[in-house]
Amino acid sequence: MEENNLAIQNELTNEDIKNLIYTIRDKQVILDSDVAMLYHYTTKNVNKAVKKILIDFQRNFIFN
Repeated sequence: MEENNLAIQNELTNEDIKNLIYTIRDKQVILDSDVAMLYHYTTKNVNKAVKKILIDFQRNFIFN
């Protein structure tokens, strides 16, 4: 799996990170699992953090 290969690397290149960004409905997005991998957290913990600070996020930053 490509995702596992990225997680194993100590250093990600800018190109690796650019490949994690998708354009959906004319907006650039990154999957929660990819954010978790970049910051060495579990996806569950990333989603918990987002829910905690959801009020602080503008609607432009999160797809529902």
